[in-house]
Amino acid sequence: MRKKAENCTIVIFGANSDLASRKLFPALLELAKRGHLPDNYLIAAVGRAGLSSEEFRSIVTGKLVNSSPAIAHDQFLPVFLERLRYLQADLLVPGDYQGLRRQLEDVSAAGSCGSNILFYLSIPPGIALQVVRNLGSAGLGGRQARCGGWRKIIAEKPYGTDLESARELNRVIGEVFSEDQVFRIDHYLGKETVQNILVFRFSNGIFEPIWNRHFIANVSITISEDFGIRERGAFYEETGLLRDIFQNHALQLLAAVAMEPPVDLAADSVRDEKAKLLRSIRPFSGDEVPLPVVIGQYEGYRSEKNVAPGSTVETFAAVRLFVDSWRWKGVPFYIRAGKNLSQTMTEIVVTFSCPPQNYFGPAESCSYTANQVVFRIQPEETIAIRFGAKRPGEELVTDPVFMKFDYQTSFSEKGLTPYHRLLLDALEGDQMNFIRQDSVEYSWAIVDSLKAMLKERVPEPYAVHSHGPDSVQELYG
Repeated sequence: MRKKAENCTIVIFGANSDLASRKLFPALLELAKRGHLPDNYLIAAVGRAGLSSEEFRSIVTGKLVNSSPAIAHDQFLPVFLERLRYLQADLLVPGDYQGLRRQLEDVSAAGSCGSNILFYLSIPPGIALQVVRNLGSAGLGGRQARCGGWRKIIAEKPYGTDLESARELNRVIGEVFSEDQVFRIDHYLGKETVQNILVFRFSNGIFEPIWNRHFIANVSITISEDFGIRERGAFYEETGLLRDIFQNHALQLLAAVAMEPPVDLAADSVRDEKAKLLRSIRPFSGDEVPLPVVIGQYEGYRSEKNVAPGSTVETFAAVRLFVDSWRWKGVPFYIRAGKNLSQTMTEIVVTFSCPPQNYFGPAESCSYTANQVVFRIQPEETIAIRFGAKRPGEELVTDPVFMKFDYQTSFSEKGLTPYHRLLLDALEGDQMNFIRQDSVEYSWAIVDSLKAMLKERVPEPYAVHSHGPDSVQELYG
């Protein structure tokens, strides 16, 4: 059973952001209802607008009810809103942080929350550097905590735009906070199915002996969405698919499915192995013919709001890469991700090698019935094992069948959503499901080498709600 976190103030920068409305406030409300927050806590929402706390509570209530109408009748809602304060400050004005510090001292003392503060950066990555610097200058940083209180900071992705900017962000954060106070969040790491990958691999003796290059033919990771960029045109023009999804979600899934067993379940033991795996990924050089990557752009992207008419930003990417380690040498890993594809779905498929001889059909039929382990992250949360079975009838012919484990039907208890879990982990100081500094930099090194290889490449157009560009199948060979 989890122990309650210490009394604290949770400070949300960017309190009017879409992320805060859709994820943070609903998650904090749910944690409060379940009794997982401290006995004495306050939520300090920081924004530039001149609002009173009562006015901001009304705004938050409207957004919560809009996302889930039943909340309007939730008897706990007034109790939660009473813990919410609004503090006015311009995040880019250093002088405002002295006033912010005084306001935090006042509300923390009034709420018996002590001097423990968790900062949450729900802000564009472009201003994160300045905000962290301003926190340090105002004496609010983790290395300057007074009265025995702690400081922690949660940073949202992306962590920079390339290796150089990521290193600079890590350097600045490191001047103001120590690494054990920094929580780089990727909500995928809070999903039940992602967390179950480690349990599946390391608690079941039948899989570990065959989880290597001798038995596995390839690993495929798919992160697809059936919608476009929505209102994020300016963000996508600056970022693109590779920086938005490949650098974090996709490589973190790869690390989970391919890492070596940790020495124990301490946070840094697990993160050590993930970092070693990312470091082992072979950099892209551009020497391969054909290139091990296909990039695409969905038809109509250039007509989206805040998108340049002649944009060459990719909204789809399929990449073949290799992990140069003893366990995985020579095994291809495929990552496919994109917007406006045929369905919204995230899954990892581990395909095993075919038997040395196929008795039950032509040789090419093995790919049809090859053994697989399928981790479905969303929309369903399932783990399935595929194997061959005899088709009913006179002929001895095999068909693929599945044994499936489904969270919804196997467990009556409802798990925490990713943001519930990760907020709680941060409050308790558990960093296992957060990304460490070295892993961020290894991931960016991979993406930088990939972007350099694609410098002169124009993305291929693909139809909306298709499977991506036609040339993708050539990559999978």
